[in-house]
Amino acid sequence: MSGKISGLSGTSAPVGAGRRADKPRDASSGGAATAGSAGSGDVQITSSASLLASLEQQLHNMPAVNEQRVAQLRTAIENGSYSVQPQQVADQLMQMEHSLAQISGG
Repeated sequence: MSGKISGLSGTSAPVGAGRRADKPRDASSGGAATAGSAGSGDVQITSSASLLASLEQQLHNMPAVNEQRVAQLRTAIENGSYSVQPQQVADQLMQMEHSLAQISGG
């Protein structure tokens, strides 16, 4: 099977040009993947990928809004019992910023 991909210059580059692709690499070990022989069509998913897929499905099944929590907060605001704790908000924002910096490598 041969296809074409347009490069940045607008010219076409052949894909698959009749040669076999190298064995896939396993990102976690840096070595060749254990996904069967090249061209066999066998695919194995790592445990990390399986876990991520499971978590993604769980998140997809969760409602976007926790209606019970919204009702609790609405009631607290309406009856005047809701109070903002600025130090707790600031601490949580700083914790989130720290977590995001670790993820992005910054």
